[in-house]
Formats: sequence, C-alpha cells, structure tokens
Amino acid sequence: MQPTSAVYWFAKCGFGAGLLLFACGVATAWFGRGLQLPSTTTRGGTLITLNRYVKEPVPDVVLVGSSLAFRLKEEYFATPRLRNLALAGGSPVTGLEVVADQPRLPKVILVETNVLSRPTDAALVTKYSRADDARPLFFRPIRTAVAAYENRLHAPLNHARVSGALHQLLERPPSDFDNRIYVDRALQQWNAEGPTAAVQMNVSRIEQLIAEVERKGSHVLLFELPCSAQLEESRSAKITREIVHTAFPYPGQWLRIEYAREELRWADGVHLDERSAVIVTQSIDKALSSPPASP
Repeated sequence: MQPTSAVYWFAKCGFGAGLLLFACGVATAWFGRGLQLPSTTTRGGTLITLNRYVKEPVPDVVLVGSSLAFRLKEEYFATPRLRNLALAGGSPVTGLEVVADQPRLPKVILVETNVLSRPTDAALVTKYSRADDARPLFFRPIRTAVAAYENRLHAPLNHARVSGALHQLLERPPSDFDNRIYVDRALQQWNAEGPTAAVQMNVSRIEQLIAEVERKGSHVLLFELPCSAQLEESRSAKITREIVHTAFPYPGQWLRIEYAREELRWADGVHLDERSAVIVTQSIDKALSSPPASP
C-alpha cells in the first residue's frame, strides 16, 4: 500500500505543479510582460520609461535627449500621446537608437542637441532592441500583485491631473535663488571639455538614424534647450552648437521654441528649474501645433 500511496501523491503533486505552471503561462499571455514596479532610482525610472515605450501603443510624438530634456516631465505637456525618453546622465543618441529599432515608429521624433559628448549606452540599446525579446515564460503572481497595488496607489500623472498645479506654479515669480557657485563650477567643467571628436561621431550617427527613420515615415526635428547665459558661451557649448548647426543648417530641420528668456531660471546653472521647465514645455506644445518651417 505504501508504494502505491507514494506514487499517487507524487502524481498528484506533479499534476498540481503542472496545472499551476499552465495557469501562469496563460496569465503571462493574457497580461503580457507584467506591470512595472515603481522606480526607486533615476536609473530605475529610465528603465520603466523605456519598458513602457516598447510595450505600450506607439505614441505620436517622442522626445529623446539628455538630463536637460529629462526635466521636461510628460505630465507638463498638453500635446496628447507624447512620450519623453530623455535619459538622465545619458545621450540623445541612445534614445534615438531605441526608437529607430522598433517595428513601428512615432509620427514625430524630437532630438535635443545640447549634450552630444556622451557615448551611446550600448547595453540599453541592446536590451530594448527588437532582437532582445526576452519575455518571461511564466506569470509571477506575487510580484505582479505588488506592482498592481503600487501602481494603483501611485498612478502615473497626466496633464489633466496637474494642470491646476502648473497654472499656480506659473503664477509665481521666477526664483531668486543665487546659483552663482553652481554656475562657476559647471562653467569650469564645460570649458575644460574637448567634445569635438565625440560630438562629430554622435552627429554622424544622428544623421544616419534620421535617414533611417524618415524612410519609414517618421519625421525628426532637432531642438536646443536654453542654459544659463554663461554656460551657453562655454567652450563645450560653442563647439557642440557649431558642429550640430553645420550638419543641420536648414530651418526645417529644427523645432522653433519661443519663450521669454528672462522668465527662466537654472538652479544649478545647467538644468531648468520646475517653473522654467513648464514654460519651455508649453513652448514646445505651441511649436508642435504650428505649421512646420520651410526647408
């Protein structure tokens, strides 16, 4: 009786385990790759943003850039179906590589050109390329339950939810924070950089990627974000600007952003503060809704 009983229980356990794996497999197919857990670091936020981009329906407008454009939060934009893939501490080329490698592209891609001295993050490009489709085989119920709970508590913001707060923010006067110590520090760094070779390589790659995505029906526009006056006259900024505008000399290649510069502030001399980011974001919204410039 004992051998028969052991075989019976082994068979029962095996059947139960197989049934559970089958249910997890069905759930994986039904729910996709699962919900995202909230980010706890800037890098984590970057990964979640890219995960959302490759999993969700393709937006109409995608913005790629560095930490300067990263400050332009998606909820600041009134333009519908816009996704910001700017990478804090990263290169605009990384985001453009990821977008270009997807099977479907947005109608418009905006490329920030302020910071082009950083190399492409090859690991991120590989992770989010079409070839690297490492989907989980089975549903992870505990992790997904936690993710669903956290996403319910901390749902992503949208423009409608924050428009009142943004209006109040814009009603305030510009910040009077004294940022001279940070500007001087950043200016020393930007004057010490010799970005020519890196910028030329990245600009060449951007030209290649623009040709590639425009063959597929997407439209690319370049744009520059304002920095403090001292940094815009730095050696690195001047070299970058000269190389980029030599490669892309036509007005039709650029998104014209108009704003009242005296209203802008940079807490660290480089990155727009929150109020200034909202002002520039509204300028981008307006530019996107205007007819494109002639080539």
